[in-house]
Amino acid sequence: PKTGQILAMVGSRDFFDKTIDGQFNVAIAPRQPGSSFKPIVYSEAFLKGYTPETVLFDVETQFNTHCDIYGNPIGNTSKDSCYTPQNYDGLFRGPTSLRNALAQSLNIPAVKLLYLTGINNVIDLAQKMGLSTITDPSRYGLSLVLGGGEVKLLELTNAYSVFANNGIYSKTSPILEVTTSDGTKLETFRPVQTQVLPENITSLVSNILTDNIARTPSYGATSALYFKDRPVAVKTGTTNDYRDLWVIGYTPSVVIGMWAGNNDNTPIDKKTSGFVLAPVWRKAMLVATENTPVEYFPDPLPNTSSKPILRGTFCINGGIHTILNYVIKNNPNGEYPTSPTTDSQYSLWETGIQAWLNKHPLACGIQSPTQDTPQLPNQQIINTPVEI
Repeated sequence: PKTGQILAMVGSRDFFDKTIDGQFNVAIAPRQPGSSFKPIVYSEAFLKGYTPETVLFDVETQFNTHCDIYGNPIGNTSKDSCYTPQNYDGLFRGPTSLRNALAQSLNIPAVKLLYLTGINNVIDLAQKMGLSTITDPSRYGLSLVLGGGEVKLLELTNAYSVFANNGIYSKTSPILEVTTSDGTKLETFRPVQTQVLPENITSLVSNILTDNIARTPSYGATSALYFKDRPVAVKTGTTNDYRDLWVIGYTPSVVIGMWAGNNDNTPIDKKTSGFVLAPVWRKAMLVATENTPVEYFPDPLPNTSSKPILRGTFCINGGIHTILNYVIKNNPNGEYPTSPTTDSQYSLWETGIQAWLNKHPLACGIQSPTQDTPQLPNQQIINTPVEI
């Protein structure tokens, strides 16, 4: 990550095995990345002013404005165009911080976050981080955050090096130098680097991706992703049809990205897919870091947001509502929206939240306004943080 130099690249299980199309280099082939694309979306969201403590509701949500909350098309819309994404386990967790949503790889908050952040903004950042295949915004919808755009393993691994190297992108290089037979140097490696993210943003991402406590509900406390003796940031990804498995992780000095699947695009057995890649990736990371000093990522800056919803409070003014009630999506730390219901997603998100609350009622406790929870005009702040 400090230079962009490729330390090792394996593109096939066996180059000489024609039965598995062994001479196909999958490391530079476009594949759907699943949830391993999410950290890029979260990075852009943090740039906008959303925070790891920001609360979104992980509830059943319809995102197509031409469909009702139950997935029924309205008018001439086809049912196939309705979009109600599910989490990997089919469960809904209610109010969820962005930290927990990313660490546990929850899909519904991620889709909401992409809407709040803006597809064009995310594509622009992805390109700055070296993802050459993420281009035309018209090709993508909100499923982009769940891996709806194909990427190359080499490029996505290098994009993660931006997190490892405090926001600096380095162009990849497989060659250190080129010389003639008499030793004359024709070409020598020189790093090509650009600061594409501020360090305070990448430190937030790394802090979440090393947070084993936040990750535990989905992966367990002693999963293959957990390293006891050093901080290692890591993210997984799986496509819906189990054709692609990803693990990408890093320390400040090495990034290792792995893909597993079949060159003929057949799926991996669902029951065994979770055990295929993580143990292999772990062994590679252990070998890469053995006999090296333990390194730490910079500590993230404290959350200075003034809005309760951005600081982890979701019960405000005596009620619980969608975040669109409290933020203008392109400027979450700015003024409160004067007509929040005019946002095209407002009624869909709000309906999903209220339906969940009908089955899982949450009580609001009253707290006097403070500097951390400023009073809205002519309204009283109701502030009840919860652990999630």
